Amino acid sequence: MSFRDDSEDGRDVRKPFLHTGSWYRMGSRTGSSMLGSSQVIRDSSISVVACVLIVALGPIQFGFTNGYSSPTQSAIIKELGLTVSEYSVFGSLSNVGAMIGAVASGQMAEYIGRKGSLMIAAIPNIIGWLAISFANDVSFLYMGRLLEGFGVGIISYTVPVYIAEIAPENLRGSLGSVNQLSVTIGTMVAYLLGLFVGWRILAILGILPCTILIPGLFFIPESPRWLAKMGMTEDFEASLQVLRGFDTDISIEVNEIKRSVASTTRRTTIRFAELKKRRYWFPLMVGIGLLMLQQLGGINGVIFYSATIFETAGIKSGNIATFGVGFIQVIATALTTWLVDKTGRRLLLIVSTSGITLSLLLVALSFFLKTLVITFSLGMGPIPWIIMSEILPVSIKGLAGSIATLSNWFSAWLVTMTANLLLDWNSGGTFTIYMLVSAFTILFVSLWVPETKGRTLEEIQRSFR
Repeated sequence: MSFRDDSEDGRDVRKPFLHTGSWYRMGSRTGSSMLGSSQVIRDSSISVVACVLIVALGPIQFGFTNGYSSPTQSAIIKELGLTVSEYSVFGSLSNVGAMIGAVASGQMAEYIGRKGSLMIAAIPNIIGWLAISFANDVSFLYMGRLLEGFGVGIISYTVPVYIAEIAPENLRGSLGSVNQLSVTIGTMVAYLLGLFVGWRILAILGILPCTILIPGLFFIPESPRWLAKMGMTEDFEASLQVLRGFDTDISIEVNEIKRSVASTTRRTTIRFAELKKRRYWFPLMVGIGLLMLQQLGGINGVIFYSATIFETAGIKSGNIATFGVGFIQVIATALTTWLVDKTGRRLLLIVSTSGITLSLLLVALSFFLKTLVITFSLGMGPIPWIIMSEILPVSIKGLAGSIATLSNWFSAWLVTMTANLLLDWNSGGTFTIYMLVSAFTILFVSLWVPETKGRTLEEIQRSFR
């Protein structure tokens, strides 16, 4: 595959970090000479779905990291002689690493492409799991958790952005929900395997998603919108063609993307001062607000330490109950992938946050957890990531996406660092605090979150001008 060294409009052009090869461009030209592997993805739906399933290995890693700390808490504390506070630090360090990864994620994805960013994110995840599996004291344990978190911070921004940029508008919500569905699957798998294997073996098993992701990235095209922004016109059209099908007329979509790119700033970076413009600050405010409120409702406190919470509530087998929570998450999020392009984002968010508020009230009163997880997974789990990837203008997506992702991980760190301590203080009071945050989220969604169902990314961006 050849790349131009410069573009006619003077845009700063960079090559993708991860070179894909030329199989899909050969297929778009010759058709009948396709190899068996490319024949499989000839159909438009299959090609997009195949790409989504490959990058979904990243969120599975994300979810496995979230779920790991719950079934392993007692064993790690006992074997390494940790205090509850030290284990809380361990649990929360993935969020600290993710904050660092979030800061780098936006600019990294802009400079080396979406696939290159995912490749880089996979490496510290693998090293981190190995460090945990061989840990004999807190230093290796903490280092491994930080490295995992760094990779997850990059993944959490890059995967929803990549999916949003490759999906047709009528499938973008459903395919975007696969991101959170994969997170819940990863969490559930960690809970399930934690019932049968020790914490060191479980850490080694955590390597698998990223180990499979790395070769998978060589078989999918780069985001056509990123290629267009970088001025790689020939490669942008080839990428879009394979995503839509070799027999599909893509001329209308090509022209719309070109117009959108032409209307943005010629610079690939933007100054903080320019975020004062409404076309920038409003979508950024919505993205940050949703991603912070997603976490401040306390969901990570439940996910990270659910086994301990169940045992405190008087349930003898906390790990089995925790697996039930993970299973319910998967079912509820799978339902969202079907509903989100039918009902719209706002309605699901309002239903989800209303259910969360009610269930948190029940938790505060009766310490019952499963209703909370169902309603979170229905809307507040997947949709903030979908909306963030949809509404940020292309000219600030790298900077603004990093800020929004950082805010999410900072909120997650705050919750996971304090959850165990707050639960020791007062379980009912802890969930009352989370309930008040959830009640505010209903107001936030009702007043400020726009509906993006059925609109192209370019149409969404024009609505903020």
